[in-house]
Amino acid sequence: MARIKGALATRKRRNRTLKLAKGYWGGKSRLFKTAKEAVMKSGQYAYVGRRLKKRDFRRLWITRISAACKANGMNYSTFMNGLKKANVTLNRKMLSEIAINDAAGFTALTEKAKAAL
Repeated sequence: MARIKGALATRKRRNRTLKLAKGYWGGKSRLFKTAKEAVMKSGQYAYVGRRLKKRDFRRLWITRISAACKANGMNYSTFMNGLKKANVTLNRKMLSEIAINDAAGFTALTEKAKAAL
């Protein structure tokens, strides 16, 4: 029986890793061992980053809403409490968009929140 060598599969696997490491500095883009380490580490950073992105955006939306509330003579927590009591179910992303693009609409929301308290 003929002996089967794994050279083709090995080369394919190594090329896949080197392709993922394209653009990395120095040996990280050319040497398989260091490229594999760099690709694994970058994958970990990407995984964590996808979760951090959600937190960062929520923090940004809250900051924007808070600034708009202060411009209307209210603080963020009171505003959110008032909206909850007024049964206004808008998420923070939409509230921040309203605060940026529609100042009159946001003022109306603050008045509604004040009335509910």
